[in-house]
Amino acid sequence: MDAQVGSLSEEEEKILTHFSNLYGPKKSLECLSRLKEVFKNYGFNLKKSKKERDVWDETDAVLVTYGDVIQDDGEPEKPSLPILESFLDEYLQDVISTVHILSFFPSSSDAGFSVIDYKKVREDLGSWEDIQRISDKYRLMTDLVINHASRFNDWFKNYQDGVSPGKDYFISVDPNDDLSAVTRPRSSPLLSTVRTKDGLRHLWTTFSADQIDFDFSNPDVLFEFIDIFFFYYKKGIRVFRLDAIAYLWKKIGTHCIHLEETHEIVKLFRTIVECIDPDITLITETNVPLEENLSYFGDQDETHMVYQFSLPPLLLHAILTENAQYLTEWAIEMPDLPEGSLFLNFTASHDGIGVRPLEGLVPQDEFDYLVRSTKERGGFVSYKKNEDNGQSPYELNITYFDAFEEPGNPNTTIQIQRYLCSQIIMLSLKGVPGIYFHNLTSTNNDMERVLESGEKRDINRKQWQRDELLEFIEGKNEKGYCALNDYKKLLKERRKHPAFHPSADQKTVNIDDQLFAFLRVSLDETEKIAVISNISSAQRTLKADKLTELEIREERIKDLISKKTVLKDGLLKLDSFQTVWLPV
Repeated sequence: MDAQVGSLSEEEEKILTHFSNLYGPKKSLECLSRLKEVFKNYGFNLKKSKKERDVWDETDAVLVTYGDVIQDDGEPEKPSLPILESFLDEYLQDVISTVHILSFFPSSSDAGFSVIDYKKVREDLGSWEDIQRISDKYRLMTDLVINHASRFNDWFKNYQDGVSPGKDYFISVDPNDDLSAVTRPRSSPLLSTVRTKDGLRHLWTTFSADQIDFDFSNPDVLFEFIDIFFFYYKKGIRVFRLDAIAYLWKKIGTHCIHLEETHEIVKLFRTIVECIDPDITLITETNVPLEENLSYFGDQDETHMVYQFSLPPLLLHAILTENAQYLTEWAIEMPDLPEGSLFLNFTASHDGIGVRPLEGLVPQDEFDYLVRSTKERGGFVSYKKNEDNGQSPYELNITYFDAFEEPGNPNTTIQIQRYLCSQIIMLSLKGVPGIYFHNLTSTNNDMERVLESGEKRDINRKQWQRDELLEFIEGKNEKGYCALNDYKKLLKERRKHPAFHPSADQKTVNIDDQLFAFLRVSLDETEKIAVISNISSAQRTLKADKLTELEIREERIKDLISKKTVLKDGLLKLDSFQTVWLPV
């Protein structure tokens, strides 16, 4: 075996190490041989690509959307992906570089994340031809739903029948085992009883009884997903979201989250990426506190990008309470990222606003306030199960626009001001901006959809009828305020400035508790932009000498957003909830 190993290339040795750490030395050479065969089947060689990585820059923004977010009521049978493509081309082509079409595979629940068939596109959405056509115009992102599958998946049916492939793909557990240490993201039972040809089995189900967790201690499972990964790449996917990756590997007696084997699998995918196409971006979906989240960068050998999960609840808290103290402290303490590692900044997603990432960032009474405020504004709270069998809030279910509502008084000027303030701050921060479709349209809570489905998360998953959406965008109805035009102006301005490169330096300054301020500096230090947000409902006037840490020294400066001179005669005047971009 040593002689065989000695003849391996550097990349093959790395792959062998990954497999050895996962399955032991005896199985590692067999796994390496299998992987080389997968590479060959898809037309690749297992060696490091000579292609230079094309990094993200200030022109990039990611739109996150369901494939059926827009439907044509005139032609209800018409596939949704071409409708989405038409909207992208007409309204967003000049401001959006990347489109994340959320899990578009046949699914039995969880809005696409209980996958029945990983290699099919849902018929009501369209076909792989539609996906590839969109990928020709935009960098395309999709979900690798890697932790679990639907109980209607063929692998699971095979498990129940005791045949391959699938008969040993899932995790059967003795219900008498002590599972109290397992970290739970839900309040549902960890084990679900299923009937098989050999009798009842108790299977591991982290998220729901319809989402059966895979057993990655079986290398056959890993190879199924390596094959799916290559398949997606060949269909035009270039950004891969590793869904629920933190819970991937299970060991009874541990927390079963962030285990070493889970990190090793992320490292394996990173090595594969470096061989087939360095332009691929991996992003880990880990809705956990910041330090745990950052661990997925590894030693620059795991993910390329992580979600900035602390940002949505922190921004919401700061603006609602008109107190930037905790937001500022968080930004000041943000560690420098390894070279080539990026944050995906966002304020809303297809799920709720996760509040686990607030742990340690705000006092308990402030946390409780945020939970109460969500309920007061017509939202819901989802809970997770704790080790003591108690429950605690896991996420807030509400549209980000309505989270800023004056309770019982929707679509007021102050709600719009608060909302825009939150979005401009997100667009200004170090990292790549990720924009959920309903943030572009400042969508209200969809209570009708929640009542129909019984699913709290559906409050922020409205499906627009095409004509209704176009009337809303063009202001031809009185349903409320649409953020799309304001958003496009901001994105067009942002992409002009290298100071907003996702890796450009960021220095946060504590001016006072009603201001959130930081300086962005381009990579070559030729451009500097001071970002100052008044997160209060009162107008603020600041003397320029209070802004020296932001390197503001000129007497007159024009704001890049409003195009107005906001600093003159040594005074900076900010309206309520106004953010300025000041070139310094």
